[in-house]
Amino acid sequence: MTERIQRVMVITAHPDDSEFGAGGTVAKLVREGKLVTYCILTNGNKGSSDRQMAPERLVKIREEEQRNAARVLGVETIDFLGFPDCELEDTRASRMAVTAAIRRHRPDLVITQNPHRTKLLGASHRDHRVAAGIALDCVYPLARDHMAFPELIAQGIEPHKVKEVHMMWWENPEATVDISDTMDLKIKALACHVSQLKDMAAVEKRVRERGAELGKPKGYAYAETFEQIVIER
Repeated sequence: MTERIQRVMVITAHPDDSEFGAGGTVAKLVREGKLVTYCILTNGNKGSSDRQMAPERLVKIREEEQRNAARVLGVETIDFLGFPDCELEDTRASRMAVTAAIRRHRPDLVITQNPHRTKLLGASHRDHRVAAGIALDCVYPLARDHMAFPELIAQGIEPHKVKEVHMMWWENPEATVDISDTMDLKIKALACHVSQLKDMAAVEKRVRERGAELGKPKGYAYAETFEQIVIER
């Protein structure tokens, strides 16, 4: 990252999405001295096959797992927006909540998910696509323009211009980040999501294989890949 990128916000749909899509990159950014924050749009209250699990209990479990995972990577600040899992909608309320988060934390770079349906269905969860669309609309123009959401101005939450966006991308990506030195931290962070990952050995194998596949064209042991939007140079 260039010197113009000092603050980073990762905006994703669910607890664990940030680690799966960008955990190695997050750890690398923190090592470089960047301040990284998370913004999680949904509460993850439907992410369980346990018939005895109550949604309210699951929310608390997943928040704690996310805090633990973030801490492994060096992220201390998380905004949990609390929208219902699997029901995320692009509404004024969700756009204002994300806009407020961007304005409060004032990131130079936003990392978010892929707004398009792809053949990688796990990464194309409806919430992922909606979250990415909301994030992009909030970066431009809603977080920037002072007349968008005047109630935020009334609360003292001033507009902010994001300089760059990286979207998690796997098909002909523009940017490949070498995470060879931080893959172990990515795996350690993912392992914090106990409620979601019952067979961590299988998850690790899959994540390492995918990271190796993404890194191979560049000669990296492991990589994460992104599409870039540069707004301000």
